[in-house]
Formats: sequence, structure tokens, C-alpha cells
Amino acid sequence: MSPWIRKTLLGVFGASIVLGGLTACSSGGPHSGPMGAEKMSQVRGKLVARVSSKLDLDEAQKHKLDILADKLEAQRTAFMGKTQDRHAEMQTIVAGSTFDRAHAQAMVDETTRALQANSPEVITALADFYDSLNPSQQQKVREMMQHRRKGWMARG
Repeated sequence: MSPWIRKTLLGVFGASIVLGGLTACSSGGPHSGPMGAEKMSQVRGKLVARVSSKLDLDEAQKHKLDILADKLEAQRTAFMGKTQDRHAEMQTIVAGSTFDRAHAQAMVDETTRALQANSPEVITALADFYDSLNPSQQQKVREMMQHRRKGWMARG
């Protein structure tokens, strides 16, 4: 596999992990509403600090990680779309006697447009960050990703 394809795939996979993590964190638990801007900022700060610490980043790398976090946060906001409560929107889709296919398709289309519009910026920011890492830091990233994958598989 070509190095640039491998890096791109790793980048997209890494971005999806981070975006998924941020999206999962946004629910705040089964009975709380979506995460507010202040709480999201705290989670983002902790995530950036943790990654910075684990990879022993220098200032230039931390700056690139901050840019990546900004792009991912913008992607998450676009992903959430017009509504901040996807669960309620899904309940609306199944509220009637028939499944509201048009509303469901509109949700999928809106999400797809948001992902397509913002993905190039996220991929560029992720590639810039990853490329700024030295070989041992890149190896740590690969190991963390492999560890996460095993954890997901173990949960079923």
C-alpha cells in the first residue's frame, strides 16, 4: 500500500475515532441533554492535554493539535445539524403509523453534506498534525489506535 494512502486512511480513521469520541461525550449520559459549549470546551481541553502528554508534544505540534481539535469541533457541530437532539428527531420519525422516510432521508442527506463539506479541512488538519510527529510519536499513535480497536472488539 502506498505511504500516502496508508497515511490518509490512518488519518481518516483517527479523525473518526476523535469525532466519535466527541459525539459520544456530547450526550453526557443517558438522562442528560446535549453537552453545552462550556462543557464541550472542558472535554476538548482535557483531550488535547491528554494527547499532548502521552505523545510528549512540542509547542508547534500542540498548535497543530489545537487546529485539529478546532476542525473536529466544527465538524461535530455541522454533523449535529439543525437539531441538537437527534434522539427526539428519531422519535418524530417513528411517531406516526408509518416510518417517515422523507424525514429520515433528509437527516441522512444533511449529515452527509456536512461531512463532505468539512472533511477536507479535517483531513488536512489531521495530516498536518500526524506529519509533524516524529517516528516514535507516530508509532505511539498507531499503538493507541490498535489498543482502542481491541477494546471495541472485546465489548462485542
